Amino acid sequence: MTLLRDDDLTAAFDHAARSYDALVAANPGYHAQLRRSVRRLGLPGHGGGLRLLDLGCGTGASTAALRSVLPAAHITAVDASAGMLRRAAAKPWASDVTFVRAPAERLAEAGVRGPFDAVFAGYLMRNVSDPDAVLAAVRDLLVAGGRLGVHEYTLSGRRADRLVWTLVCRGLVQPAATVLGDGGLYRHLWRSVVEFDTAGRFASRVRAAGFQDVRTLPLPGWHTGITHTFVARRAQAVR
Repeated sequence: MTLLRDDDLTAAFDHAARSYDALVAANPGYHAQLRRSVRRLGLPGHGGGLRLLDLGCGTGASTAALRSVLPAAHITAVDASAGMLRRAAAKPWASDVTFVRAPAERLAEAGVRGPFDAVFAGYLMRNVSDPDAVLAAVRDLLVAGGRLGVHEYTLSGRRADRLVWTLVCRGLVQPAATVLGDGGLYRHLWRSVVEFDTAGRFASRVRAAGFQDVRTLPLPGWHTGITHTFVARRAQAVR
C-alpha cells in the first residue's frame, strides 16, 4: 500500500479513534516512554508559568505525559483528527487543556500563536508531508532558547531493529487492528517507519532547521533502536 497522507490519513485516524487507546494499552511501556521523553526536555519544577504545545496529540497520551511531568504548565494540544481530539478532551485530566483541531502544517490558520516555552511532538513527524516545514514552523513558535522534544519511531539503521519492528507490526499490531477494522492505518504505521529517516538522519534534519544542542536519546526495552527521543533548543537571540 502507499503511505497515507493529509486528508486520507486524518480520515483513517478518525475511524481508528474508538479503538486507538486499546491498541496503545497493549504496547508495553508506551505511556512510560512518553513520560521519559517529556522529562528529557529538562524543564524546571512542575512547569509553572510555562506554555507548552503538544503537536499531534492524538487521543491524549502525549498530553497526559506532559500533564503528569509538568502539572502546572499551560498546555495547548493540537491534532488534525476530530475523532482523536474528542477522545482526548474526554479524559479526566483534560479540563484545563486547550484543544485545537489543525494539521501541523497549518497552525497559524487555526489561531495557534507562540511563543511557547517548549513544543513536544509524539509520533508525528513521519506522518507529515513536509517535516522540514513543520520543524521550521515549530522553531518560529518557540521563545529564544525554547525546547523541542520529538518522540518518534526512527530506526537505528541496523537490520535487526527493522526486523523487530516488522515482526511486532505483522505479528501483533496489524492482526489486532484488522479485527477492529483499522488494518489500513496500521499497515501505514509499519511502512511510515521503515520509509522515514533513521535516527541519525532525523537529528541532522533538526539541526538543519535551525536548532542547536540536538541530542538523540534511545529508549529502553523493545523500543531500543526503534524509538528515540530527540531534544534540542531554538538558538538564543543575538544581541
